[in-house]
Amino acid sequence: MEGNGRAARIWLDCILKKELGLVVDWQFVDKNDYLSAMERSPINDLELKTLLKAHLTNKVDDMEVIFKGITQSYYYEGLELRSIVPKTTGKQK
Repeated sequence: MEGNGRAARIWLDCILKKELGLVVDWQFVDKNDYLSAMERSPINDLELKTLLKAHLTNKVDDMEVIFKGITQSYYYEGLELRSIVPKTTGKQK
């Protein structure tokens, strides 16, 4: 579990938020489409740009968009967030 993909997606969202007031709503970006576009992007990035542009949103401060994006990042890497985050007992001290 290296995290370079997650870091790149977070970096991209930070740049988009600062420059355009938009972020990618990652929960709607299909895993196979995204990974295929990423694989081909060093040769031609038009497919990747088109895919991500279709899922831009102005909900830059929406916690649901942010956290679903993080969850989606783990999914892209073949992981489930619940397998990373320790379970709590539900009891508070």
